[in-house]
Amino acid sequence: MNQTPPRRRLKRKVRISLLMIAFAIPTLFMSFTVVKSYFADEKAMSKEMINQETPKPEVPVTTPEEQPTEEAPDEKEEIVEPPTGKVVYLTFDDGPSHLTKDFLDVLEANDVLATFFMQGTNLQKENLQDSVKRATENGHYVGAHSMTHDYKTLYKDFQFVAEMRETLDLIRDITGTEPNLVRAPYGSAPGLNSEQARNQIVENELKLWDWTIDSEDWSLAKNPSQIVTNIKNSTKREQEVILMHEKEQTLAVLPEIIEFYKSQGYQFAVYHESYHFELNFQGDDRL
Repeated sequence: MNQTPPRRRLKRKVRISLLMIAFAIPTLFMSFTVVKSYFADEKAMSKEMINQETPKPEVPVTTPEEQPTEEAPDEKEEIVEPPTGKVVYLTFDDGPSHLTKDFLDVLEANDVLATFFMQGTNLQKENLQDSVKRATENGHYVGAHSMTHDYKTLYKDFQFVAEMRETLDLIRDITGTEPNLVRAPYGSAPGLNSEQARNQIVENELKLWDWTIDSEDWSLAKNPSQIVTNIKNSTKREQEVILMHEKEQTLAVLPEIIEFYKSQGYQFAVYHESYHFELNFQGDDRL
């Protein structure tokens, strides 16, 4: 029986081992590459999944219609509806006076607004101007009644418009209001019979009011109750404009006059530019 010598057997084992190592090294390298690639892919996939699962904050997109805009100030003038039904306008001439504050007290106590026609020479008196301010602050209307109240100057010398404009300027300076309503001293007839004079009023954008009832209070200092009687006997229309003056006798009976109109179902109104209506003895619808 032939036996392989020990040296040859050793060499053979070495060759077999080297062959096995030669085959093993590429296999290990390929395995390492595969494993590395696998973990790299896993890491990329995990990162992608995290990105997909975590929502990104959205940037708000505002269309032109949705964009907030500042509200433009309301440039339209306030629209005041004219009173309806039975309406009475209490009007007082020749102020301001030392009695103006007392008239305002009575009106305020009765929750009534009135229309005042004031005279320029009185408006110039600084001690009376607080009452004028209070009148407009309380919601009353203050219009013009000329500077001098002098018939010749106003109508013979054609100073009507000039005096009214000067008086209105005083009212504006004192109260900050912008009145355009005037009352002609002694009424528009016959003083404004001239169409030329009335044209001047229109050209200067003034409005004019006379009255429907003359209380004749100016002549009744010794008989105040007659003022009330005159007013009661003359009240016949659904819309009345009462002529009164800042007089002691008028102040004394003012609460009774107010009570009379309340009992007759009248509402009290104050003049407002937005619903001016024609009220002049000339019948001129431009005034």
